[in-house]
Amino acid sequence: MATLLPTPQPKSLTAMLVSTLAAAVAMAAAGPGAAASLDVAWWQRGAITVTQLQQGGGGAAPRAFDGSRMVPLGSLWKLFVYLYAVESKTPLPDYRCTGRDPEEVYCCDAGQMVSRDAALAQSCGLFFAPARLMLTVAPWRTFWTGHLGAAPGGATAWLSAPSQLAPERLVRLDSLLQVLASIPPAARAEAESALLRVVLDGRGADTVRWFGSGLRVKTFSWHQGKERLGGAAGWLADGTPVWFAGAGTSGTVLRTWAPRLAAALPQAEPDDSGCVLVTYFTRYPLRVVRGDDGPAVPGPLHGRYRVSFDNGQALAFRSAGEMVLDQAPDGRLTLRGRFGVNEYVARVIDREAGAEPQQAARALAIAARSYLQQNARQVAGCQHIADSSATQRVSPNPASAAALAAARWTDQLVIDGAPVRYHRDTPSADTLAWTRAVSLARQGKYFDEVLADAYPHGVLAAAGNSGMRCMRLAQNEAWLARELPHWQRVLRQEAGYEAPVNLPAVCALASGAPYSEQTRNRIFMRPLATREDRITLAHEYLHLGLRRHPRGQDEDYVERLARRLTDIKMEAP
Repeated sequence: MATLLPTPQPKSLTAMLVSTLAAAVAMAAAGPGAAASLDVAWWQRGAITVTQLQQGGGGAAPRAFDGSRMVPLGSLWKLFVYLYAVESKTPLPDYRCTGRDPEEVYCCDAGQMVSRDAALAQSCGLFFAPARLMLTVAPWRTFWTGHLGAAPGGATAWLSAPSQLAPERLVRLDSLLQVLASIPPAARAEAESALLRVVLDGRGADTVRWFGSGLRVKTFSWHQGKERLGGAAGWLADGTPVWFAGAGTSGTVLRTWAPRLAAALPQAEPDDSGCVLVTYFTRYPLRVVRGDDGPAVPGPLHGRYRVSFDNGQALAFRSAGEMVLDQAPDGRLTLRGRFGVNEYVARVIDREAGAEPQQAARALAIAARSYLQQNARQVAGCQHIADSSATQRVSPNPASAAALAAARWTDQLVIDGAPVRYHRDTPSADTLAWTRAVSLARQGKYFDEVLADAYPHGVLAAAGNSGMRCMRLAQNEAWLARELPHWQRVLRQEAGYEAPVNLPAVCALASGAPYSEQTRNRIFMRPLATREDRITLAHEYLHLGLRRHPRGQDEDYVERLARRLTDIKMEAP
């Protein structure tokens, strides 16, 4: 049972600050006499750790608890359906709101649709209803048996069938955390990306000030006797399973306890995902690169080096294989680096500004990540950008510990809705000036206030395709709907072909190669203009319909079948 709130809408950074201030006023109004406590637990190295946070005075001491405590599942059941569907590639078609079901208040307005990630962050139960998704017991049980190492039973009996996931179901706290610990990294990463919205514009709107991107949790609210219980469960940035709950709704709990909860949780460093290729010194021809043993040979560099430029300047740097020296047939030398996104962002911080003050560095980390997302080219699955004063300057040396801390704490956070630029000391529209960021931070401003000052129309958001917005391509969808009846004669002969329950949504692709999302029944591509575009649409549709086919991921087979389908009207009946 979730709090009756309208569907969250993205808020500008300025609006977020107003909301944060209101929450602080509400906390102060509660006064020191309002005793309250928050129960917190996490799972690390095969063991549960529990703690209780308290504020105020005059109330009864909170009841001690451990891993055997029984807690209500509440809205957390939706998270386990999401995880099962993502990992098993069960289709998760968008849910269309009709305006006739009061539960749609958690989903969307009448006539609108909600997709899987928004449905999870907003707690849309109608989206995840097992009957709508046609979940059956046998594959569900097989799936969880594989992840748990044994068939669900005893403390994990609540996972034995989709029908067991009732919100009023009481489960052992340690079993809940153990199940979260069993989730494979790929499925967990997709859920985490969706759940970052919770601290941005969801139930915990604006608590990002305290958590950064470190808290990726599904909220829940439920009645425990006559009292309301609110909280959340999910993971920290490094995959540590976490659970917490206290009196009130989930939104009230998050906003009230955010500063103390953030301080109490264990430190978590996320894996450095993504790939960034940097071409160094594009405006300065290289003369020679020397190591301790003389001129460096082309290939990965290990150790200390000194690069000399044709203009007479020189620069020392260190590399552990991430820097590569290339030599063209004409003898021209170039240096390039390959980094994870957070390492890249940290090197930008070191080269462009500095890691102190902390709040200014966090703001710059988000600006640098946003600039990369908005301006990099996609090359062989990586983002490619030049090291240049015309783009972003990137240190050739390993990032400092302080810069890495700022990059990791803001992992995946970007500015959306505004073109991001920054400058050393000249403020202008949609530009973060480092000298002003430092001044604001020294006045006690937080990173979100620094960003609101620089990008007043921007919105803090989570980067990544899992949050990709779907701009529908009506022409593509209409063509697919017209052609599908003509394809059925051929497709019925393909073993394992299963037509999606609903016509796939075809979404505009901003960059990169076309792809399909099996769990969301969506295709990302460009508008139809040529025969090759039509073949592409047929190709990606086949990946959806042949998801259980023995050769459904064989690109050559799918491509041949897509070409046949596209030309099927020319075949004799």
